[in-house]
Amino acid sequence: MGSEAKNAWTFNTVAASYEKIRPGYPDELYRALFAYQPVHAGSRAVEVGIGGGQATPPVLETGCAVTAVEYGDQLAQVCREKFRACPGFSVLTGRFEEAGLPEGAFDLVYSASAFHWIPEELGYPKVFRLLKAGGAFARFANHPFRAEGNPALYEDIDRVYAKYYYPYYPEKQPARSHRAYTEEQAAERARIAEKYGFTDLRWALFFRTRTLSAGEYRLLLGTYSDHIAMEPGVREPFFDSIEEVINRHGGAISIRDTIDLQLARKPQAGLR
Repeated sequence: MGSEAKNAWTFNTVAASYEKIRPGYPDELYRALFAYQPVHAGSRAVEVGIGGGQATPPVLETGCAVTAVEYGDQLAQVCREKFRACPGFSVLTGRFEEAGLPEGAFDLVYSASAFHWIPEELGYPKVFRLLKAGGAFARFANHPFRAEGNPALYEDIDRVYAKYYYPYYPEKQPARSHRAYTEEQAAERARIAEKYGFTDLRWALFFRTRTLSAGEYRLLLGTYSDHIAMEPGVREPFFDSIEEVINRHGGAISIRDTIDLQLARKPQAGLR
């Protein structure tokens, strides 16, 4: 089991922070998704890994019924409260791989910043089975990357990571955190679905910039699974130092988000 899978439990420990600080997704992404797979009242969708529900409202607003599957019981409860006024919404608590869902019953299965937790060889075949013929799978995620403009701040943050983070995770490579997500990576991820019988593969990238205070950035770091999993005696001085560095450099940090969208379709009957 990889480190990501081992750390899946961590989101449940920060459910309120996750719901507050994790960003949603741009309107342009949903326009592309709904142009590819229109949904409406009478449609049924599954959301894999709802988290704090950041990706859910645009789907519910179409009138589509949404069944979410969430491993963290606290996150699931956050979303039950958040969408309690939506009659077509429900949450199953547990692993997607084990969730009891009717096969061939859904127009759309989608997952926002969550599908990487599921082993590929289990996740894609299950999505395929759940979809109606002609139904669609949408996988999207946010990849934050520090924006240009304050190199002194980033150098000081790198020093903090060198002191706390990389000694704790010696297998991780510092250079990995210094590369923005690329279209080639989005295309490579999209092509995975083809191995499992999906067709009509598409992908797109969307961008935005956010500015966070030192306290907000600390809260954001506290929703990253590998950061949460650090021992408190290392994690808290690490977070203290990051917050102190940002405050010393003006009290704010800009984040450049790259959001990738992958779309794939279950073929119509007889066309596979």
